[in-house]
Amino acid sequence: MDTEAQHTERDRPSGREERSRSACSGPSAPAEARAAEGDGDGGTAEGRGAVLRGWRRPVLIAAAFAAVLLGVSHFLVQPFQIPSGSMRPTLQVGDRVLVDKLAYGGGTAPRRGDVVVFDGTGSFLREPPPENPLTDLLHGTAAALGLAEPPDTHFVKRVVGTGGDRVTCCDRGGRLKVNGAPVPEDYLFPGDDPSRVPFDIVVPEGSLWVMGDHRSQSRDSRDHLGDPGGGTVPVEKVIGRADWIGWPLGRWTALRPTDAFSGVPSAPVGGGHG
Repeated sequence: MDTEAQHTERDRPSGREERSRSACSGPSAPAEARAAEGDGDGGTAEGRGAVLRGWRRPVLIAAAFAAVLLGVSHFLVQPFQIPSGSMRPTLQVGDRVLVDKLAYGGGTAPRRGDVVVFDGTGSFLREPPPENPLTDLLHGTAAALGLAEPPDTHFVKRVVGTGGDRVTCCDRGGRLKVNGAPVPEDYLFPGDDPSRVPFDIVVPEGSLWVMGDHRSQSRDSRDHLGDPGGGTVPVEKVIGRADWIGWPLGRWTALRPTDAFSGVPSAPVGGGHG
């Protein structure tokens, strides 16, 4: 005997009961079905609104985070991507250095041996390159976050001479001299000479003489001796001091101050060649 079949027949309502239930619930059933379908595929206005609300929160959080990073980069510490090998071995191509923008506030000036980032417009570059406002805005934002190479007007070099210093190259031992004292530049790229180009310069007050650590691969103050300013960079063009390598993680370290200039005497009064 098929008891399951009998049980099914007993549980089925009679025709009259079935019609009565349909009369009571019929008009709302299609609406409920449509609502259920709408809720399932997000096709209704309410469903689309819920999707938008779901995206709004992470987008706002990301925008707020980017705004905070840009604020920090503009006023405090800016990541700077190293675009060339002119500062090897101290800095490698692709390193992101953290530039302290407050390092020279309150009357503190750049010192010999500091690694600085500066705007070379008017010294290393006579005129800024042509600009595309939208492209420059996007690139500037990415560069400020350390996600792109810096603008073509920005450079990173080491300070060798400050205002009033006499910088010459080279002595009989092939060493750079500042105010008559030889400088043991242990930060130079192995095998590089301090300079293959002889020079003798007195740095104007309020300016800096800057050079790369990879001298044979660096276009620095030596290459701009004939330009306005004689290759020196105005102190007000300094963006900040590079204090840390922040990326890649394997190179995370502080840029330690060098003692190469510890034996250099103060600049002579008047900056004479003496």
